[in-house]
Amino acid sequence: MIRLAAQPENLPHNNQDLLALPHVLLVIDQLPRALGGGERVALNLAALLPRYGFRASILCLSIHPESSALQSPPCPIYLLPLQRTYDLTAIRGAFELRRFLQQHQVQIVQSFFESSDLWAGAVTKATSSAKLIWSRRDMGILRSRKHTLAYRLMAGIPDAVFTVSEQVRRHSIEVDRIDPARVQTIYNGLNLSSWDEVERPEKPSGDLVVTTVGNIRRVKGHDIFIRAAATIAAQFPQVRFTVAGQVLEQDTFLELQRLVQELDLSDRFHFIGDVKHPREHLVASDLFVLPSRSEGFSNAILEAMAASLPVVVTDVGGNAEAVTEGVNGLVVPPENPIALAEAIARLLSDPHRARAIGMAGRAMVKEKFTSEVMMSQTASAYRKILARG
Repeated sequence: MIRLAAQPENLPHNNQDLLALPHVLLVIDQLPRALGGGERVALNLAALLPRYGFRASILCLSIHPESSALQSPPCPIYLLPLQRTYDLTAIRGAFELRRFLQQHQVQIVQSFFESSDLWAGAVTKATSSAKLIWSRRDMGILRSRKHTLAYRLMAGIPDAVFTVSEQVRRHSIEVDRIDPARVQTIYNGLNLSSWDEVERPEKPSGDLVVTTVGNIRRVKGHDIFIRAAATIAAQFPQVRFTVAGQVLEQDTFLELQRLVQELDLSDRFHFIGDVKHPREHLVASDLFVLPSRSEGFSNAILEAMAASLPVVVTDVGGNAEAVTEGVNGLVVPPENPIALAEAIARLLSDPHRARAIGMAGRAMVKEKFTSEVMMSQTASAYRKILARG
């Protein structure tokens, strides 16, 4: 076990007070160089837990040496390197994890993604008295067949399962066969006050930007966005299109670049790479789209609504739980560039309606998707789980 990051000093407790709090270990498969939504949520959770009566540590099974998680860690971060969860190294790792749980008096283990759920979950329940929580963030899009079988065989081991949307909750019950009484939906939340600090830049009149935020993977549906952009470009000559996100699938990225050239969009459609500050990027845009083929619950939608942007999203996963058709956004079928283009065109053609939808989105985030709501529900669930023991 390697300690990679130390406890920060700017917490609302002194060290002695912090050590007296119930200890939550967040186990995550990896901390990549470019963090995804699940990794960012885990880091945010770790940062906020002391304010709600818990202390946190993070354990990862793999980490990129340049991961941004190490730049300003919210809590101690440990590495237990595993390439496989079924070899001799994994057996040794199980003994290391058991020792860690005992020595650090861990009372709750909350896991993220498949290896952490299955391997760390099994070790936790077999070797300690800590409570186990699975965090389910998707509809099983990254699973192999063995993962699906393992989740069903181990459906009885978690004390609770936190899901990011009602769609993911139903998937956990119907596909993974987990007892419905153990599955609870806790939506992601944003700190809205930080969004109030970002000023919208001035742009030339008529200059409009339609954007999406998401790392380059086929599941994100960027090809659908490009095909829709080709239709929009002919109707709105001053509109530009951007994709913010790091390339995770090089073959997919090459296909997208070829598609941009084939559709004669090279001057209008731009991949701008990973953005360190999505708030600044979003407030400089005019309309947000999420053309995903699959989602659990998208943080990017919440961020766009926090920026008061009108949004167009595909009807997959929990997207329609955040976006009410015609009220705070438009919802279109997946894999349908024509429907996506029509929805974008409706908003571009009616700026007054677009502004009203953007304001309604901001109000929705303030009412339902704040960090305070998320953390209150999480802390309450923790206390109930510990009380059962």
